[in-house]
Amino acid sequence: MQIELSVNGVPTRLDIEAHATLLDVLRGDLELTGTKRGCDEGECGACTVLVDGQAVDSCIVAAHSVNGCAIETVEGLARARGALDRLQRGFIKAGAVQCGFCTPGFLITLTAYLREHPAPTPEEIREAVAGNICRCTGYSQIVEAVRASIGEEI
Repeated sequence: MQIELSVNGVPTRLDIEAHATLLDVLRGDLELTGTKRGCDEGECGACTVLVDGQAVDSCIVAAHSVNGCAIETVEGLARARGALDRLQRGFIKAGAVQCGFCTPGFLITLTAYLREHPAPTPEEIREAVAGNICRCTGYSQIVEAVRASIGEEI
């Protein structure tokens, strides 16, 4: 089966297996390994990507269902010449990266959230990431990272 996508702004045409997930295509076919395979059940958020601007768990999205869509992965967050975006810089400043496994999912989830809610409260940030699991940070550094990225003191 053939699909056409825009992945991080690059038009892409692929031949895929009918049962392939979006995660399989991103990691296997396109070698975009920043998106992590966690639970394979849509529960942990490690595989979060944006499909037409909406955060989705790519492990439970059939690849053929996103034919014609724009996909954004963590690799697409870097600006020209690989410069980190403000949220990525906030994660570094606040020490929110820890082991790093969950970080791409958090970055994508929060990117989508901040596009619609540019000045969230700490409580709103916690609610926004409720579908993402982190075993290292205790989430407080993640909240601080978002606050730092929107210009608040941490």
